[in-house]
Amino acid sequence: MPEVWMSANEAAQRLKVSPPTLYAYVSRGLLQSERVAGSRSKRYRRSDVEKLVKYRETLRSPKGAVQASLSWGLPVLQSALTTIKDGRLYYQGRDAVALSDTESLEELAASLWGCEARELFNAELSEPSEAQLRRLKLSTEKPSPQRSLNAFMALVAQEFTFAQTNETLALQGAQLLHLLRAATTLLHCPSALAHRPVHLQLQKVWGLNQAQSELIRRALILCADHELNVSSFTTRCVASSGARLDACVIAGLAALTGTRHGGITSIIEDHWERWMSLPSVTMSSRAHILEFLDRPGTGAAPLDLAFGHPLYPKGDPRAKAILAGLPADSQRMRLEAQVHAASGLLPSLDFALVALRRHLALPLGSAFALFAIGRAVGWIAHAIEQAKQGNLIRPRADYVGPMPGVARAASASDPAQRRIVRFR
Repeated sequence: MPEVWMSANEAAQRLKVSPPTLYAYVSRGLLQSERVAGSRSKRYRRSDVEKLVKYRETLRSPKGAVQASLSWGLPVLQSALTTIKDGRLYYQGRDAVALSDTESLEELAASLWGCEARELFNAELSEPSEAQLRRLKLSTEKPSPQRSLNAFMALVAQEFTFAQTNETLALQGAQLLHLLRAATTLLHCPSALAHRPVHLQLQKVWGLNQAQSELIRRALILCADHELNVSSFTTRCVASSGARLDACVIAGLAALTGTRHGGITSIIEDHWERWMSLPSVTMSSRAHILEFLDRPGTGAAPLDLAFGHPLYPKGDPRAKAILAGLPADSQRMRLEAQVHAASGLLPSLDFALVALRRHLALPLGSAFALFAIGRAVGWIAHAIEQAKQGNLIRPRADYVGPMPGVARAASASDPAQRRIVRFR
């Protein structure tokens, strides 16, 4: 369906706010506006306005506010690691895109983990043997995000043990990051490179040149952390239980494989060629793209997973930085222009990682591997921070099932229900 637009006055009336408040919503990233061609006026998507109306309604009750906070809503945990402000990503107050110009993943890790990079990554780190990696290769049938998880779990569970103390968490993190690189690529890094930055290790195992390894380094930095995303929140929950650091990282990696998280890269890979073959920008192709965007999970190629991010109304700066480093690709750029013209959405980080993977001709599944290696730095940082806070993350459920008295009454009249209640 064609997009429906509202004027500033219409949007303000629907939201029951004044024009200055409407403009404040735009500046805070709660709403997106677009200039009307040939005019100084702004227009607003009706769908965006209605979403904001619904969101504001949920905040009118304490229960609604709590529920909204768990879905792109209000902050629920204190953290000194990462924030998103005015459409930009910051690590400890430093702009992530600016850091990606020069910083290595190890330097960022040391900062987020609260230690010195030289002391941390110059320590003796265990390297998986060729025999271990050979066994892992034989146990996998084809590249996939799930393979990375299985390989990492096998390495940690079978061969490596860690003594859990707050003083050794950062050192354990360095070891886990080292093993994760080996597991996700299933390649042995020469011993001469064992203490070099991970992007240089990947340069060697993937046969890249220096300029290409710089693209890898930038991507790793931009993947490192993203506030309380689902995998980082999962990591913090596991860490709050007192679990070992390797269990926390495995939990984060398990969440990353989901098709609404890092597993999106596999979906994008599956549909890439089809998307690139879309016709030139016409009214029919616009309708075609809108159909893809409006029908997730119904067999249509889910472009909505590859474009747009609720926290970045004006585009994901991580994706912009990665794509800016790639050579011009007429097919990819045409698709980006078509989607933006039809929906106003811009590429996601996942789309950019797949574009990088294809440009460098890396093995299939490497987009997910880069995401996992980079994000592991954030998982470890969250686990360390949570361990220092020392509290258990244990929210309560808003129960909406049958009340106990009703359930007992039903079970008394129905033998099948009686068995269910009895063995529950």
